[in-house]
Amino acid sequence: MPRYTVTSALPYANGPIHFGHVAGAYLPADLYVRTLRMLGEEVAFICGTDEYGVAITLGAEKADVPYEEYVAGWHDTIHGTFEALSIEFDIWSGTSRCADHTATAQEFFRTLDEAGYLTRREVEQLYCATDNMFLADRYIGGTCYECGHAEARGDECPACGTWIAPLRLLDPSCKICGGTPEKRPTTHWYLNLPKLRDEHIGEWIEKHEWKPNVSTFIKNLLKDVPERAITRDMNWGVPLPAEYADQGGEGKVLYVWFDAPIGYISFTKELCAQQGDPDGWEKWWKGDDVRLVHFLGKDNIPFHCMVFPSMLHGSQQGYTLPWQVPANEFYNLEGGKFSTSEGRTLDTADLFERYESDALRFYIISTLPETADAEFSLQGFVTANNAHLAGNIGNLVTRVLKFIAKNYEGRVPDLSEAQRAEMDREILEECGAFGDPALHAKAFQFRRAADQLVANASVANVFMQRLEPWALRKTDPEKAASALNTLCEWLLWLARWMAPFMPGKAQELWEMLGQSGRVGDQSWPGAPEPSTWRQLENGAALGDPAALFPRLDDPS
Repeated sequence: MPRYTVTSALPYANGPIHFGHVAGAYLPADLYVRTLRMLGEEVAFICGTDEYGVAITLGAEKADVPYEEYVAGWHDTIHGTFEALSIEFDIWSGTSRCADHTATAQEFFRTLDEAGYLTRREVEQLYCATDNMFLADRYIGGTCYECGHAEARGDECPACGTWIAPLRLLDPSCKICGGTPEKRPTTHWYLNLPKLRDEHIGEWIEKHEWKPNVSTFIKNLLKDVPERAITRDMNWGVPLPAEYADQGGEGKVLYVWFDAPIGYISFTKELCAQQGDPDGWEKWWKGDDVRLVHFLGKDNIPFHCMVFPSMLHGSQQGYTLPWQVPANEFYNLEGGKFSTSEGRTLDTADLFERYESDALRFYIISTLPETADAEFSLQGFVTANNAHLAGNIGNLVTRVLKFIAKNYEGRVPDLSEAQRAEMDREILEECGAFGDPALHAKAFQFRRAADQLVANASVANVFMQRLEPWALRKTDPEKAASALNTLCEWLLWLARWMAPFMPGKAQELWEMLGQSGRVGDQSWPGAPEPSTWRQLENGAALGDPAALFPRLDDPS
């Protein structure tokens, strides 16, 4: 039986996350994990904040707070958004706070070097004599050598989009003191990706089965794979192992792109230590029965399909390579990209105050950018809520359970054995197509899974409209009770189908049906089978009915 290690890309602790991030890496992963668990699978769901790198130091220095305090604040803010959306990780850690992270990242560096996959090289780098430091790219400004833009950064020109080579900048300056830096030699280590590609990773990528959009992206990258620097001259990051100090490693840290994915492993170690099994982490990362699944946006495809697998393979420690990388395309906002820096974002705190978070979850899932860019629209959200949630699921729940509360003392109406076959045939064969949302969710087809959930609810609405139990009660009360009993059974299935999509609302429905425990802990029901689908007892007490999904006003 496979064991699933599921990761979501580590959010950078340098600002809030927006719905573009949520749709790319976090909500689909949460839905997937919840589905797997209801199917009885063994799963570890791993995430935390990426807390090193130049953007962190710049942000902290601008805010005039220590680096540790800066990342801790964003770590908590980001987690608050996940909690509001009921996204639940088994471990939520961070690269600067995880006790195992430094040693784990250093061990990767050491084993890759011992295996011959690191190259040590002396290079020239810009150095500020005033601040007595080598300058990382984002600490450098100057004039773009391609277009002449006077405010180019050391990593990119905002005018023409050129990826900048800092040494080629015209009139370079230090962003700390404004002075002119000089060129000085320094030593850095590089990951030999071409060698790893040629020895194994290239063939593995070519033979591996990927999502179509991932396959096209990653196979194009194989044509020109450069060595990548994995060290930087900084004071905030994972330091190189002590034995490299006399080789030029003094004062150097691991490049953030190198240490961040190792966080998946170090966080797993932290999780297992918390569970009293410090050596148990290996069962999640080594062995033929491990299915490693990375959820991320398409901008992270190169790191998770080529670079991190190269690191895993090159360490020669028996790590499992990724099984699936269901990367999504970009999730935009009303026709443009989400961008916190440009103010193109949504006030999530305001949204969570105005709207049900489960309704937001469902809308995002139903519009995920699985194979092409998609967008969040407030009007689209309101329309979907009113049509699919309030008008379909909510209307069904309210009409059935409030009618039963009023006319049947809040108890499951009796199913007549004489009526059973007719009721089964009606709802299972004649009221529309239904199916198993889990089949789509397991295949990473989350939009289709959401469509299937709505279709399943529609079956009960058709059944209710055809039989009209409120009218039937006056002419054939036995048949009316059997119809209402059948609708209660369907609502019980609907609560479990809903659980991975809308866990809070599913729990509310579960309790309205008189059930105890967490609906998410129930085994997945699949699709109803005539001989086994009924589970409720005649006369069983129901809970108090309530409106599940209110209709929303037009946002305009």
